[in-house]
Amino acid sequence: MKLENNIKNDWKEIIETEMQKPYFVEINKKIETDLNSGITIYPPLNLVFNAFEKTPFKDIKVVILWQDPYHWIWQAQGFCFSVPENIKLPPSLKNIYKEIEASLWIKNSNSWDLTPWTKQWVFLLNAILTVQAWNPASHSKIGWEKFTNEIIKSISDEKENVIFLLWWAFAQGKKSLIDTNKHIVLESPHPSPFSAHRWFLWNNHFKSVNEILKKQGKKEIDWKI
Repeated sequence: MKLENNIKNDWKEIIETEMQKPYFVEINKKIETDLNSGITIYPPLNLVFNAFEKTPFKDIKVVILWQDPYHWIWQAQGFCFSVPENIKLPPSLKNIYKEIEASLWIKNSNSWDLTPWTKQWVFLLNAILTVQAWNPASHSKIGWEKFTNEIIKSISDEKENVIFLLWWAFAQGKKSLIDTNKHIVLESPHPSPFSAHRWFLWNNHFKSVNEILKKQGKKEIDWKI
């Protein structure tokens, strides 16, 4: 079993081009090796490109970048920070909700599924798209960053006025891929409980995004879930 490009929107050609390159062949080999060894991979292979399926390239207004998927059972959905309904709220997402409530006076429900954001053209990208179960960052060296670096560069090169939210040093390390003369980059610490108090909380990023979109003449994001 290997990754398939079943995308039906305008990401299809971009992803197909990358999948033909030697580094992506190696990604597939590693995933097949793991699966053949009885190792569980998250997210399920049909959800690996879920962020791309949910948010077409032409529509992207905001990019939120994280490192890799959740490695616990039933959590990973194929886009960053989000978990399905009826799954325990992850600590980082809890702090994201705290910041939304503090800056926008929005009280989110008991849903942790961020799909409504993706439908408003918020691209929720993990830099590494797969992980072994119970083994965080286990696929960090198999080539995924080459793929997602190309994705970030494509957004930077071919679009304008996209707002990038880079939380934590890992995400901020991708800033060099972004043309800051035509895009907006907002940076802060990670929403993890270990760093949120260092100014993720009170960073006003969600409020700032809507202020920027309003100035651009675009529809603001409804951050309520």
